[in-house]
Amino acid sequence: MAKAGEMSGGEKKTSKRKAGADDRQEAAAAEDGAADGGAQPPKAAAFPPGFSISEIKNKQRRHLMFTRWKQQQRKEKLAAKKKLKKEREALGDKAPPKPVPKTIDNQRVHDETTVDPNDEEVAYDEATDEFASYFNRQTSPKILITTSDRPHGRTVRLCEQLSTVIPDSHVYYRRGLALKKIIPQCIARDFTDLIVINEDRKTPNGLILSHLPNGPTAHFKMSSVRLRKEIKRRGKDPTGHVPEIILNNFTTRLGHSIGRMFASLFPHNPQFIGRQVATFHNQRDYIFFRFHRYIFKSEKKVGIQELGPRFTLKLRSLQKGTFDSKYGEYEWVHKPREMDTSRRKFHL
Repeated sequence: MAKAGEMSGGEKKTSKRKAGADDRQEAAAAEDGAADGGAQPPKAAAFPPGFSISEIKNKQRRHLMFTRWKQQQRKEKLAAKKKLKKEREALGDKAPPKPVPKTIDNQRVHDETTVDPNDEEVAYDEATDEFASYFNRQTSPKILITTSDRPHGRTVRLCEQLSTVIPDSHVYYRRGLALKKIIPQCIARDFTDLIVINEDRKTPNGLILSHLPNGPTAHFKMSSVRLRKEIKRRGKDPTGHVPEIILNNFTTRLGHSIGRMFASLFPHNPQFIGRQVATFHNQRDYIFFRFHRYIFKSEKKVGIQELGPRFTLKLRSLQKGTFDSKYGEYEWVHKPREMDTSRRKFHL
C-alpha cells in the first residue's frame, strides 16, 4: 500500500502525459502567436526549392503553411501597390496610364456580324425590316401581355407590374386558348406586340416576344425574377409617365434585331418629367432588365432608385414570322454544345 506522500506508477504516467500535452499546446500557441504577430519564418525556410505544400501529409500543418503563404502573397501585393501609387504621385501628369485589366468582356472573340454604324447594307436592312413602320413613326406600340395556362400568383403579379412599366399594355388571361388563335385576334384589335410569360413550378421561367403582324418571334429563358416587394430600398410605385429606354451593348446583327424588338415596345416620345428609365443591358449574352427613377443632385451627381420588377433573359431562339412551333422557320437557335465552346465568344 502506497504512502500518502508517494505516487503510484499509473499516476506518474498520467502526469507525464498531461505535461507532454501542455507542452505541445504551449508550443502551438507560441507558433500561432508568432504567425499572428507578423513574425513570419523566412520564405526559403518555409518553402525550400522544389517543395510543394501539397506534399505535406499532415492536414493541420498543410493548412497552416497555406495560410502563411497566402498572407505573404497578400503583403507582397499590397506593398507593390503602395510603391506604384507613390511613384505615380511623384510623376504627377507624366505618370503612364493605368493598365487595363483583362476581363472576359474585353477579351471577347471578334464576331464577323458586328454592326458598323456606317454600313450601308445594315442601314438598308433596318429601313426595310419588320420594325421599319415603328421607327418611321407610322405605328404606335400597343402590347398584349398574357401567361401560360393556369398561371399562379407570382406570374400574374409579374404581368401586372410589367403593364405599369410598358405604356399602353393590356393584361389578358389565357383561358386555355392556343397562341395560334390568340395572334389573329391580336392583329384584328391592332396590337403590335404579344408578350407571353411561361412558368414552371409556380415560378416565371420563360418569355415569348412576338412582333405583329409579320414577326419576328423571340423565345427567352427568364431567371432571377424579383417583384417589387422583394427589392430592398425600392422606390414608390411608378407613375403613368412614358419612360425612357436604354439599350446597351447590342453590337451584332442578331443583337441589333433583339434591341429593335425591345425598343418597339415603348413609345417614341418619353416624358422626361417622370424621370423614369427602363434599361436592357446585354452582358455576355445575358440581358438584364431594370427599371429606375433618377434625380439630378448636382451637375455631376445623379441619384437612382430602383422601382422594379427585375429579371434576366437569355435568348433561346429567334423565329421568322409569328409564333409557329411546328412549321416555323428559325433565323437563330442556341445550341449549347456547338456555340458555347469558348467563354469569350458571344452572339449578341
